[in-house]
Amino acid sequence: MKTKVLVFFFIAVLVLTACGQKALSEPITLHNQNGKEVTFPLEKLTVFFFITTYT
Repeated sequence: MKTKVLVFFFIAVLVLTACGQKALSEPITLHNQNGKEVTFPLEKLTVFFFITTYT
């Protein structure tokens, strides 16, 4: 049973990655905790994390 679920999961991931774009055309702009806009450049690779709290 676990192998069937894993195979389905990997096929779904493969299909989703095949449908994605090769590159972004516009920079990504997000708002930080202070409400200021933060723009991620496209020239170099960037890793960012989302940390959310529900209060």
